[in-house]
Amino acid sequence: MKTLLPTSTAGSLPKPSWLSEPKTLWSPWKLEGAALVEGKQDALRVSLAEQQLAGIDIVSDGEQTRQHFVTTFIEHLDGVDFEKRETVRIRDRYDASVPSVVGAVARAKPVFVEDAKFLRSLTKAPIKWALPGPMTMIDTLYDGHYQSREKLAWEFAKILNQEARDLEAAGVDIIQFDEPAFNVFFDEVNDWGIATLERAIEGLNCETAVHICYGYGIKANTDWKKTLGQEWRQYEEIFPKLQKSNIDIVSLECQNSRVPMDLIELIRGKKVMVGAIDVASETIETPDAVADVLRKALQFVDADKLYPCTNCGMAPLSREVARGKLNALGAGAQIVRNELLA
Repeated sequence: MKTLLPTSTAGSLPKPSWLSEPKTLWSPWKLEGAALVEGKQDALRVSLAEQQLAGIDIVSDGEQTRQHFVTTFIEHLDGVDFEKRETVRIRDRYDASVPSVVGAVARAKPVFVEDAKFLRSLTKAPIKWALPGPMTMIDTLYDGHYQSREKLAWEFAKILNQEARDLEAAGVDIIQFDEPAFNVFFDEVNDWGIATLERAIEGLNCETAVHICYGYGIKANTDWKKTLGQEWRQYEEIFPKLQKSNIDIVSLECQNSRVPMDLIELIRGKKVMVGAIDVASETIETPDAVADVLRKALQFVDADKLYPCTNCGMAPLSREVARGKLNALGAGAQIVRNELLA
C-alpha cells in the first residue's frame, strides 16, 4: 500500500435496522427474496460510504451480506447439517447450539465471490475480505464425521483456499482469515493450526492476513477477559511460529487491552494491523487516544508496516457508535501520519 499507516477495520460493521435487528449477532433478515438481495447490496453501499467518509483506506464489505462471520460461510458447504444440532463449548468460554458435520465437507460453489465483485465495482480503493480461519471454523461445529479436529481443519483449509483464490480473481487485495481461536488452543496452533492456515493461503498472490483477537464485545468474551490477569500474554505463545509463516499481515487487539506492546517485537518483519479501537465499549475513542496506541506500536513495528485497525468487528455496536469510532480511527491515524511526515 502506498499510503502511510493505511487504516482498515477488522471485519463486521453494524447493519441498517431495515435489514436486520441492530446490535444482535445472528439476527434474522427482515427482507426476503429479491428484496433481500437488493437490501444487502444497499447496506454494502452505505457501509462503504461510511468507511470512505471516515478516512478508511482499505475498505471491506463490513460483512453486510452475512449473519455471522463463521456460520454464514459454513452454511454454504456440503457435509454440514444445520438441523442436526449439538451443544458444544466455544473456545472454552461458553456453550452454544451448533450444526453437525455429518459427511465429507466440500464447497459446491463460491460463497462470497459475487459480493466481492459487487464491492469491487463500487470502489477503486484496496479491498480486504475476511474469511473464517480453519481452527475457528472447527470450534463452531460438532464433528460427528471426521472425529478429529486436525483432520477437519485440513479439510476446511482446502475449501478456504478454493474460496480465497476465487476472491483474489474477483479483485480482492487482502484476504484475511479470522482466528480468535488462536488465543486459546496454543498447542494445537503450533502443532497444526498455523500449518492449516498456510494451506488456506497456498498459491495466492494477493496479500494475506490473520486476525487474532479476544473477541467481540459480548458478555461471554468480556467476562473471559476479566480472568486473564494484568498482562494478556497469549500472543507470546504463537508469535514465534507465526513470524516464520508465509502470512503477510497479523491483526491484533491493542486498544484498552492488557497486551504488552513489546510482544509485537516477536513478529518483527510482518505487517501489523494494530487494533486501536475498543469494540467492547460504547465509549468513542478520541483521535488522540488512537494516536497514542499507534505511537506505542511504532516502537516495535516499522511505520511502513503499521496498519491502524479496530480490535475486532463492530457488529454488536450501534451504527452511531461504530461511525464515531471509524471517524476516530481515521483522524487518529492522520495525526500520527502527519508527525511521521513532518
